[in-house]
Amino acid sequence: MADHVQSLAQLEILCKQLYETTDTTTRLQAEKALVEFTNSPDCLSKCQLLLESGSSSYSQLLAATCLSKLVSRTSNPLPLEQRIDIRNYVLNYLATRPKLAAFVTQALIQLYARITKLGWFDCQKEDYIFRNVIVDVTRFLQDSVEHCIIGVTILSQLTNEINQADSTHPLTKHRKIASSFRDSSLFDIFTLSCNLLKQASGKNLNLNDESQHGLLMQLLKLAHNCLNFDFIGTSTDESSDDLCTVQIPTSWRSAFLDSSTLQLFFDLYHSIPPSLSPLVLSCLVQIASVRRSLFNNAERAKFLSHLVDGVKRILENPQSLSDPNNYHEFCRLLARLKSNYQLGELVKVENYPEVIRLIANFTVTSLQHWEFAPNSVHYLLSLWQRLAASVPYVKATEPHMLETYTPEVTKAYITSRLESVHIILRDGLEDPLDDAGLVQQQLDQLSTIGRCEYEKTCALLVQLFDQSAQSYQELLQSTNSSTMDIAVQEGRLTWLVYIIGAVIGGRVSFASTDEQDAMDGELVCRVLQLMNLTDSRLAQAGNEKLELAMLSFFEQFRKIYIGDQVQKSSKLYRRLSEVLGLNDETMVLSVFIGKIITNLKYWGQCEPITSKTLQLLNDLSIGYSSVRKLVKLSAVQFMLNNHTSEHFSFLGVNNQANLSDMRCRTTFYTALGRLLMVDLGEDEDQFEQFMLPLTAAFEAIAQMFSTNTFNEQEAKRTLVGLVRDLRGIAFAFNAKTSFMMLFDWIYPSYMPILQRAIELWYHVPACTTPVLKLMAELVHNRSQRLQFDVSSPNGILLFRETSKMITTYGNRILTLGEVPKDQVYALKLKGISICFSMLKAVLSGNYVNFGVFRLYGDDALDNALQTFIKLLLSIPHSDLLDYPKLSQSYYSLLEVLTQDHMNFIASLEPHVVMYILSSISEGLTALDTMVCTGCCSSLDHIVTYLFKQLSRSTKKRAAPMAQESDRFLHIMQQHPEMIQQMLSTVLNIIIFEDCRNQWSMSRPLLGLILLNEKYFADLRNSIVNSQPPEKQQAMHLCFENLMEGIERNLLTKNRDRFTQNLSVFRREVNDSMKNSTYGQGSLGHRKPGISCKSKSWKSVGNGICSMFYWREHTLGIICVAVI
Repeated sequence: MADHVQSLAQLEILCKQLYETTDTTTRLQAEKALVEFTNSPDCLSKCQLLLESGSSSYSQLLAATCLSKLVSRTSNPLPLEQRIDIRNYVLNYLATRPKLAAFVTQALIQLYARITKLGWFDCQKEDYIFRNVIVDVTRFLQDSVEHCIIGVTILSQLTNEINQADSTHPLTKHRKIASSFRDSSLFDIFTLSCNLLKQASGKNLNLNDESQHGLLMQLLKLAHNCLNFDFIGTSTDESSDDLCTVQIPTSWRSAFLDSSTLQLFFDLYHSIPPSLSPLVLSCLVQIASVRRSLFNNAERAKFLSHLVDGVKRILENPQSLSDPNNYHEFCRLLARLKSNYQLGELVKVENYPEVIRLIANFTVTSLQHWEFAPNSVHYLLSLWQRLAASVPYVKATEPHMLETYTPEVTKAYITSRLESVHIILRDGLEDPLDDAGLVQQQLDQLSTIGRCEYEKTCALLVQLFDQSAQSYQELLQSTNSSTMDIAVQEGRLTWLVYIIGAVIGGRVSFASTDEQDAMDGELVCRVLQLMNLTDSRLAQAGNEKLELAMLSFFEQFRKIYIGDQVQKSSKLYRRLSEVLGLNDETMVLSVFIGKIITNLKYWGQCEPITSKTLQLLNDLSIGYSSVRKLVKLSAVQFMLNNHTSEHFSFLGVNNQANLSDMRCRTTFYTALGRLLMVDLGEDEDQFEQFMLPLTAAFEAIAQMFSTNTFNEQEAKRTLVGLVRDLRGIAFAFNAKTSFMMLFDWIYPSYMPILQRAIELWYHVPACTTPVLKLMAELVHNRSQRLQFDVSSPNGILLFRETSKMITTYGNRILTLGEVPKDQVYALKLKGISICFSMLKAVLSGNYVNFGVFRLYGDDALDNALQTFIKLLLSIPHSDLLDYPKLSQSYYSLLEVLTQDHMNFIASLEPHVVMYILSSISEGLTALDTMVCTGCCSSLDHIVTYLFKQLSRSTKKRAAPMAQESDRFLHIMQQHPEMIQQMLSTVLNIIIFEDCRNQWSMSRPLLGLILLNEKYFADLRNSIVNSQPPEKQQAMHLCFENLMEGIERNLLTKNRDRFTQNLSVFRREVNDSMKNSTYGQGSLGHRKPGISCKSKSWKSVGNGICSMFYWREHTLGIICVAVI
């Protein structure tokens, strides 16, 4: 006993040190000791001792946390009786100690919720022992206010816990529990919360009393958690919450047909203080979003009418909306009015005219107070955007009145942004223009709103633009104008240029008229005149934000009015001709190019402007007709003949702040490459002339490398700039003639310099990444550009260089040793990913005969493949799927290797083969369809190879089996569970998921079945037996039909027959099981098509019960039917 007391005292001291001490060393030591405690065998008994006898809240928190970990562990789980005891103990502990520290109470409630969730399907004497949650909570609700708070918090936390997936447990188990909880308990909990809220609202609660305030808050949280439940397993992320519909089950209809439920929350909003009302509005947002199909037309109209009446009442009494949280939630509620209901339904609501007037006034007032809750404006603009977009389609006879109110909203947005400029500059406030993402989002919304009653929008913009432009011009001409005044006018013009670009970009071809195009012309003329003014001043001064706005305008103008699809008779061009003398598209393009060259000349050191300018040039160079018009311009010819740092400062080596700033050079040279190709043909002299600056750069690097001492930073900058330039050119040269010129230029003269750079700076990603990307581009047979003559050895020589670079980089990067997790991708995995892409490109390029390497004793192929294996084994399995670019490059390479180099795969060591098979198994369930399809193809090649080798070994006159084939067969026979697991996984995905690549999945399945006929029979029987007795015959028949007419071979004809059978099989199985009501927790309302990255047997697809889950087993993973 003395030992226990001493041990208890030591734990309490450690807890205080962990939570209270400011000394880092002491805290770390305490943390280490407590981690050891949680892993000790007597942790459970000591936790109870801490709860019973601990003198501090910290020790109680430690006990609750440790118990949560114990009940959550998947290995060596606690026995059922022990978990029941802990559950009962926690409830009694909370009931007898209602005034514990808040964080202790929270931790204990969390423990109860975790035990309940994980034990949801546990039975004791045919009773689901952990499901009596409402009974457990009732005794709390019948006691003091403190007890009531605990009881409601238990329900709230339990709802939240069951709604959240846990990464340590299979997703199928989570969905099965969540579905059962939804069907058996959730509606009762929601009804209870509503009843308690009604009781609370009927009493005169003293909300100044902390406990009564706390009770009401917990009740609202409980109601919100119920409404926020993931009813059909969509698992949407919070960032997209305003696009989703709340999929209320049909069994809840009564609660929403009863108007008192909706009225309850509106009444609560008006009767409780602003500290609680945001929760009420959050509940109303969810209620407003219930799925449309819950009601028939008449019921929906009635429900919408009550909803609109409640919104009207809030707008008529807007005092509480001065609270930012209330305001934000109310804006979300308004947005849901249009996201979930059609304009034709809204206009039929009795009070629609008054409500749309109130909403318009509220929006205008909100926009005018731009500094208040700026993040909420998005919801108001999205409401008006959806309303405006619906106008052409509304068929109701009732007036929608948007022609009256939409211009008011447009005007309020524009004028408020202009008025904000002076205040922001005067008070040094944060400028909204600095948040490019937010501005772009709002402009996208305004583009639709502004096109409604476009005449009014255009007239307003012309008026405001003329005022600001005139003031700006006068200030520039004046000798005593203040810098502040000029900055204000530049800020106003910046907003106007952004907005003009947006409304032009909002033009919809089928809804546009000649008059609107003429109005666009008026706006474009003004922006181009302003551009001429600002460009003339760039030698003295410029405004970065105004230049970015100009580029945004040019991009919108290009998308709408430049290109092959635009009618050149457009009234816009007529207006440009009248005002600016721009008679056709060629002259307009000359304005574009003039602006691009001006920006590159004066803004070369400003990365945002340079990159956006080059992106505009790149976009212009893509169009078939526009690029041919561009080439005829003298300014473009100037660029093609003078692409040096003397004319374009961003190409300068010494001016770069860091190596990564050179990325825009690739974009520049891609555009120049496209422009050069138009008239290049076979003119090698023109090509050599174009490449002169790059030739000089390569010679300079070669000169540096030839000396023992050289300026390393200068060499790095020169090299990185050069390879980025070359990559742009290589990407643009997608025709054989031009690409062969580039190839002959770089090989063999300059390839050794790239190899030397990899040797020297393998540990510097800023250098190696551009070099590796260039090599990957050079070996990519894009548009069949790599076609060497019959007598040319260049294909083999190019592969040798590729092999050498991969081997050099791979062997050196593996010497880095342990790399911190947060730096592992940048320092190591990114380069490896590019090497994988490079190897895949060269192996699948069809310009190298790889058989000659072994024939002539050349080890280039072996070196590359062995380096690939070494790099692969250095990557943990989890990283392969955690980094999308790495997973795509790896799985696409693996597909090529299994297709064309299966003998190499078969020759690998057993642990390597198992690593590759495991990666395929995990990739089959990846979210990325491209990865999943690649895995299917790789698996098909492997299975086909196995089947062929086994077939040959059984033939009487078979040739002796190759050594690697024999070893590969032996490995597979030693580990049959790997192939069996993949058979189960593929079959599960086809049956239970909304399989988007069903054809790809079907190809390996036949081979898997033929290799595992006994296992497939057991699996089939397991599935059939897990069905209700009345459905077993139908399921058995489905499997019989699947294999009908299938022969025991993998010929194309047989495979195609199987694929056809599989389509029928999947449809019949789904039909057979769709109406199954077998067992609690069926996923009858599960939304099809929700995929998840998990090893687990998933329970998704077309309203089907989950029948399987994966159980870890010492011999592998086996599929177990859940009865």
